[in-house]
Amino acid sequence: MRAREPSPAGKSISLYPMRNRWNVIVIGGGHAGIEAAWAATKFGSAALLIGNPATIGRMPCNPSVGGPGKSQLVFELQALGGLMPSLADATAIHTRMLNSSKGPAVQSLRVQNERDEYAALAQSTLLDLHGLDILRGEVADLESDGAGGWQVVTTDGRRFSARSVVVAAGTFMRGVTWYGRQSRHEGRQGEPPARFLSGALERGGHALKRFKTGTPPRVRADSVRFEDLTVIPADVPARSFTGTAGLRAEASPTWQTHTTPQTHALVQQNIAHSPMYAGDVDALGARYCPSIEDKITRFAHHDRHLLFVEPEGLETSEVYLQGFSSSLPPELQDQMVRTLPGFERAVIQRYAYAVEYDVVDSTELTMNLESRRLPGVYTAGQINGTSGYEEAAMQGLVAGTAAARRAAGLPEETFARADGYLGVLLDDLVLKGCDEPFRMMTSRVEHRLLVRQDNADERLTALGHRLGLVGDEALAAAEEKYARVSAAITRLARERLDGKPAEVWLRRPEVTLDTLEAQGLHLPNLSREEREAVEIRVKYAGYIERAGRQLAAEARAGRLSLAGVDFAAVPSLSLEGREKLLKFAPATVEQAGRIQGVRRADISALLVHLRQRQGTTAGEMQPQN
Repeated sequence: MRAREPSPAGKSISLYPMRNRWNVIVIGGGHAGIEAAWAATKFGSAALLIGNPATIGRMPCNPSVGGPGKSQLVFELQALGGLMPSLADATAIHTRMLNSSKGPAVQSLRVQNERDEYAALAQSTLLDLHGLDILRGEVADLESDGAGGWQVVTTDGRRFSARSVVVAAGTFMRGVTWYGRQSRHEGRQGEPPARFLSGALERGGHALKRFKTGTPPRVRADSVRFEDLTVIPADVPARSFTGTAGLRAEASPTWQTHTTPQTHALVQQNIAHSPMYAGDVDALGARYCPSIEDKITRFAHHDRHLLFVEPEGLETSEVYLQGFSSSLPPELQDQMVRTLPGFERAVIQRYAYAVEYDVVDSTELTMNLESRRLPGVYTAGQINGTSGYEEAAMQGLVAGTAAARRAAGLPEETFARADGYLGVLLDDLVLKGCDEPFRMMTSRVEHRLLVRQDNADERLTALGHRLGLVGDEALAAAEEKYARVSAAITRLARERLDGKPAEVWLRRPEVTLDTLEAQGLHLPNLSREEREAVEIRVKYAGYIERAGRQLAAEARAGRLSLAGVDFAAVPSLSLEGREKLLKFAPATVEQAGRIQGVRRADISALLVHLRQRQGTTAGEMQPQN
């Protein structure tokens, strides 16, 4: 029996069951915690520990999913059986394909969501999830049980036991919010911080850093003159991550406005009231999501900055002012917002703020996000130094899967960099680390033409099935989809139009499948996604083949295993190189080459050592499976 109580949304929330031991305990109910709990239950019992269950799935920043570098992660989540894609599609009120005029490597779906509905759906989904218990409490400590497992101790003295623990604390660890020079101990607006979790990790040997992020003001929609804004319509028909768009995915546009000279003057005259510029905050902020103060100060040569006006939902009265993050005092925010076209009479319902919080050093983690200091403890999301819902969700799935497999005694599986955006995310975090909030971008991916959002299911569904995350039906559906795509490409090569194979015509930029069908080409019925897959494969065939050859060549050298190599005994390594190799313990030559401080000469020394140890040439050495 589970104890339950009504949530603010009228749903019942499981507080805690009679038992006190699980395979996995997940701490935190944000996007990382949700995916970790979702994945963990596929391998056995799991518990989600959260201070307030009614906050599960909240979107404290923009209620949107996707965008450049991020939609690729969401499509990969879908291929691996994650939850975020279906939550996003079901609550979508606006969808748009970004970079649609560019090549497929950078095209990215972005979905605007009904904020409250997203959280409510996440809560109800987890509540009804078999094998998951939702616990209420604040963590006071993590204690080893002496047998390879952990006890999570709450502030009221309860002890919950698990084989593995996933810490997904978001921005809450010793969180402090700033409104001008005034600060509050909060994890986000109005919510208490995690007071003791940082200490538990520090006692375990983790070195913590201090990061900072922020959020824009929310403005009453009925105080905005939308007729003065530039309208950005939704795509028709609507797009989706799962193949099934939500019922209201075309229901709302978004809009665009911009700053003015008056905005810039107000910021410049009052910059001393910013806690960052006043020296109150030493934490490191996000380079790629700067505050409006940073934009105007650092880019003073620009006379205006574009801002996006996005609805928080169809049933709410608020709009989100994307690009206007600020930590200036509320009274100044009122003045600043009213300098924007369309916002002359704006009323702010929730003021912008900055939040600083503790993060772990991600280089102290394994590729599965397991702590090297505390075996069996995994960390996921913003606690690892990342920013963004999508990055958090992917880390949650990785950590939750690894934690559950460990608890079940299953062999460890890791993702390679070449697997896609998830591999790049993990690789960069663990081998490079981050000195500021990390954001996934297409520019971080070396072979992005091979790991597009449109082929995520082709690349990863079989892997998800092998890991136990994806069922037989989903695997069969992906296989059948690409069988149809291949059959269509074969027909294009066989059928001729005006004396040329149809595929030759399709390679022309201005020609589409619609064009060829109008000229008499007969193709089997294909879905929208399948037709796009056919066009991409034909139009970019030469580029895709060349990228594949380059990746294969790099992989052959990079896959050489470093298992069992004593880096302290390898001659000719630089002092820094040896130090970094000992610290990160890379599994392959490829991983070693991406560690900051490891030089090309160090890689050459490793290859010489491998040849001598194995008594072979580098070309004959065995790669890691």
